[in-house]
Amino acid sequence: MTIQEAQQTVDQWIRTYGVRYFSELTNMTVLTEEVGELARVMARRYGDQSWKASDPRSADNGQKALGEEMADILWVLLCLANQTGVDLTEELKKSIEKKTKRDAERHINNEKLKK
Repeated sequence: MTIQEAQQTVDQWIRTYGVRYFSELTNMTVLTEEVGELARVMARRYGDQSWKASDPRSADNGQKALGEEMADILWVLLCLANQTGVDLTEELKKSIEKKTKRDAERHINNEKLKK
C-alpha cells in the first residue's frame, strides 16, 4: 500500500464507519497519546523500565505492541493529513530531498556514529 492509498483507505473508513473525523485539535491530542503509548513500550522493551506483571504485553516483550502502537500513530497522522489537505507522499519526498542536501556529509563525518 502506498502512502496515498493509505490516506484514501483511512478517509474511506472514516466516511463509512467513523461518522466523521474528530476535530484537528482532538486528533493532535490523540496523536500525542499514541506516541506516549509507543514510548511506554519502548521504555520497557529497550530501556530500563520493567514490565508490570499485569501487562499482557510482557509475554512477547512488547514485540506485538510495537507494531500496534506505530500503526496507531500512522493512522492518526493520516487522519490529520486528510483533514488539513496535506499530501504525505509529496511532503515525504520534499523532506528526503531537504535532508539529503542538508546532511549529505554531516552524518558520514560524525565521529559519534563511527563507534
